[in-house]
Amino acid sequence: MSTWLYYTLIVLGALAVWLTLVLLVLRGWRNRGRRQEQVLGEFPVPPAEVGDPVRGPHTGLYVGSTVSPSWQDRVAVGDYGDRASCDLAEYPEGLLISRQGASPIWIPSDAIVAVRPENGLAGKVMSRDGVLVIRWTLPSGVQLDSGVRGDDKSVYPEWAAAYAALNERAFAAAEAADQERAGGSASESGTEMKKEK
Repeated sequence: MSTWLYYTLIVLGALAVWLTLVLLVLRGWRNRGRRQEQVLGEFPVPPAEVGDPVRGPHTGLYVGSTVSPSWQDRVAVGDYGDRASCDLAEYPEGLLISRQGASPIWIPSDAIVAVRPENGLAGKVMSRDGVLVIRWTLPSGVQLDSGVRGDDKSVYPEWAAAYAALNERAFAAAEAADQERAGGSASESGTEMKKEK
């Protein structure tokens, strides 16, 4: 076998392996989207008219949405998992993330749970408080975290301050849930110890 043919076969084999892996990843992403679609349900649609913005628009990069409280369980339904340049603006009825080349994300005011800076989202770790995360509730009751990495991070405190009451309530609820889980674990351990005796 000639050297040229040998190297051609190696390149073709490597290419075939690479294509197979890409196809498997795409298939897994589609299957994940189908499974999530049943759990997440419908996403809110932006109203025909939103009026004048109360805050923003601020430019940035939409980094994705995850199923709360996990910062890695990325939403794969439709194009909601696609990263895109965006504008984030607050209107009287809700928040609008207008994405370039992807559908807009509308978050009704009464669905917002918290708005706070975080270190990362959707499996991406960034600098300290590098992404503004909006926790909100879908009509199905499932909570999502949607993140925007702003071009101007100096606006984050303004957003967090505007939602300070909601943020405190969300923090208190998360703390209570943690204590409940810890209490449940402690009582289970106590029950197991009693059974052993």
